[in-house]
Amino acid sequence: MRPLRIALPSKGRMAEPAQRLLRDAGFEFEPDGRRLRVPLPDQDAEILFARADDIPVWVEDRAVDCGVAGANQVAESGVVLDERLRLGFGRCRLAIAAPAGSQITAPGDLAGVRIATSYPATVNRYLAGLGIVATCIPITGSVELAPSLDASEAIADLVSSGETLRQNGLVELDTILESEAVLLAPRELDPATEGRVAELVLVLTSVLAARPKRYLMLNAHDDQLSAIVGLLPGLDAPTVLPLARDGMHAVHAVVDAAEVVRLLAPLKQAGATGILVLPIEHLIP
Repeated sequence: MRPLRIALPSKGRMAEPAQRLLRDAGFEFEPDGRRLRVPLPDQDAEILFARADDIPVWVEDRAVDCGVAGANQVAESGVVLDERLRLGFGRCRLAIAAPAGSQITAPGDLAGVRIATSYPATVNRYLAGLGIVATCIPITGSVELAPSLDASEAIADLVSSGETLRQNGLVELDTILESEAVLLAPRELDPATEGRVAELVLVLTSVLAARPKRYLMLNAHDDQLSAIVGLLPGLDAPTVLPLARDGMHAVHAVVDAAEVVRLLAPLKQAGATGILVLPIEHLIP
């Protein structure tokens, strides 16, 4: 059986987060920008680097067993795949926008206009759903310039904060779709490959679940234990263990990373000692 083939974006905003996620999951590799295939014999896997736009097609063709791409790229490709896991990075939305002050102020005003976009298939489906006939002008870059050059009356482009639209005098009219990086796999895999993809999903899920959490450990005198435990908003009830020293207990808890700063001073004031905060590599609730 061939190694598990995993396709990752070679460039763009999803490339580094996808590579970091795989490394955090235990896949040891260092991309150098030249090698497009990186064998990982210890994990019986192989990383392949490709254009993110091509990865959905590679997955559908079973050239790779799974891959990371944006939900927007899956929608534009039109392929039918299983979305196994949302990965939490590369978040954006495909939005329709028009120049401020134009007569196009709502999606219903798009009838008969030209829309510049890098996502013509997705935009045409959106328009068809609204019963609107318009013309998509395929553009691969600098979409926001099209209205100012009289190349279109509106645009559809990926938006994060919307600041680029505002700087170019454009007003957002509607969101066509919400997107983020996703792990994709074919609809049907042989049982062995399906099992390996399921294992990958589990380990990636554990990494993503662990990232916003911290492992908190401290010591507490018995007469202070109740007050200290009451301060902890753990994943579940904190773990309380007796220490070799009489009258003392150790308290362990999984807490939100954002809560650590708020917790340290009250815990110290309540009598906690030996406070230790550690990152968590994997977490399976």
